[in-house]
Amino acid sequence: MSDRYGNFVKSSIGKKVAKNLGLPLPVGLDRFESGQRLVRGSALIGSATGDDSRVSQAIARILSEMHVEVFVNSDDGIKEALADAGVEAKASTSGEDKYKVLLFDASNISNASELKQVYEFFHAVARRVERSGRVVIIGRPPEAADDIETALAQRALEGFIKSVGKEFKRGITAQLIYVAQGAEQNLDSTLRFFTSARSAYVSGQVIRVGNGTAIDIDWTQPLGGKTMLVTGASRGIGEAIARVLAREGAHVICLDVPQQQADLQKVASEISGSTLLVDITTDDAGEQIADAAQKRGGLDAIIHNAGITRDKTLANMDEQKWDMVININLASIAKLNKYLLSHDVVNQDARIVCVSSISGIAGNLGQTNYATSKAGVIGLVDATAKQLASGDKGITINAVAPGFIETQMTEVIPFAIREAGRRMNSMSQGGLPIDVAETIAWLASPASGGLNGNTVRVCGQSLLGA
Repeated sequence: MSDRYGNFVKSSIGKKVAKNLGLPLPVGLDRFESGQRLVRGSALIGSATGDDSRVSQAIARILSEMHVEVFVNSDDGIKEALADAGVEAKASTSGEDKYKVLLFDASNISNASELKQVYEFFHAVARRVERSGRVVIIGRPPEAADDIETALAQRALEGFIKSVGKEFKRGITAQLIYVAQGAEQNLDSTLRFFTSARSAYVSGQVIRVGNGTAIDIDWTQPLGGKTMLVTGASRGIGEAIARVLAREGAHVICLDVPQQQADLQKVASEISGSTLLVDITTDDAGEQIADAAQKRGGLDAIIHNAGITRDKTLANMDEQKWDMVININLASIAKLNKYLLSHDVVNQDARIVCVSSISGIAGNLGQTNYATSKAGVIGLVDATAKQLASGDKGITINAVAPGFIETQMTEVIPFAIREAGRRMNSMSQGGLPIDVAETIAWLASPASGGLNGNTVRVCGQSLLGA
């Protein structure tokens, strides 16, 4: 779908008009392309003072493996961790160098006064972040803190990072990663995702990385040898998910209703996947999926993407529209998870990813049925994550919550509402199906064992529900 305004302001005259009138100025976002470096530029790394160097050591190891050009301030203690990891960091030159990534280890901050170190690091370089740059802070979960001073200081980081996401503009994203003590080895997939172009439309997010199985993988094909099921895979976001998972090495079982057979077969053929024609609301849907999965040795990931809208204000919504949306978007997921988990269709260290929506977080006019179903998905993920954490199979479950994504579904939205959806976020534009797909591929990775129970918004830091 064409964003005419977005295309207009990219021209010299359009940019001038928009700037003079104070209108939004969306920029072209850098997105991942195979063959390019994961981080397309240099990174400035900093850390708060303190005795615990475990997060800094993890950062140094990951950057070393990613072969990123690293800069540090001359008096920063993180230099030692970088040197130990074999990273030859360069001295930052005030006012001259530009950075693609600003990364700060705030794990040692334990009171309000120490937050000044966050200010000092970012204040000095706030105007030196490249277009489509990345800002990442890593802290400790405030709920795990032993004292009030540490809890308040760590929780304060959330307000800081969300404000940065709204201030920096120019396609720059900002994220906060809380990593539990002892879980530093599980930072790899998350740090790689948020410092790269894969996270183009994800901003203002708070991610919790906990203890989980740390799995070594081939980062050039992180899903190699895995079998993954994608529901609703014939078009739109589902098609993009299938294509990205296949690009990363997975065999994708593409599932959709029989009415979508032609489109589904086309997608599966182009990615060397397989097709499964199933109505997920039927009583035997779980059994049909199990039969197909067991032929390939079980499922390493389930992506619950299938969903519909039947929008009406509550007063005008008939019973059929309510039942259909709840059954497809919510009840079918609960039923399939229960069957597939209880019948050992899901493999050791498998990943379950559910597609929710910011409508389920903030609500939406004329979408009581849809918002209810998508809020229920988040509740399902929260409850299931607790059960899986107590098991011994290393299975995780997380959700993505897309905002305004350019699809056939959003194309039929009335013009004024559609434009508001595009502009009311920190990127001043709609996202693309691949933005959701890249986020799901990160959560579906074998290396994402420390991620369980997260709901990640893919919305360009939309104002809705923020």
